[in-house]
Amino acid sequence: MSAVDKRVGVVGIVIEDRHAAAPKVNQILSEFGGIIAGRMGLPYKERGVSIIALIVDGSTDEIGAMTGKLGNIEGVSVRTALSKS
Repeated sequence: MSAVDKRVGVVGIVIEDRHAAAPKVNQILSEFGGIIAGRMGLPYKERGVSIIALIVDGSTDEIGAMTGKLGNIEGVSVRTALSKS
């Protein structure tokens, strides 16, 4: 895949029930580790959520597959912002 076919961007993940969802989220993130350039996580205890920010570098198909799997987990919300090229 050439650099032209790839996009860089940010994926924001909000986990409402960390104990139930975190193992599933981490399994998916490990599966797609090749497109994750960076990760920052924050257990925001005051609000009862956990937040993960990912820097991704991959094709729209790869990023979409990852975010689709994450979004199918109950209690997990995902949003993506990608470069235009």
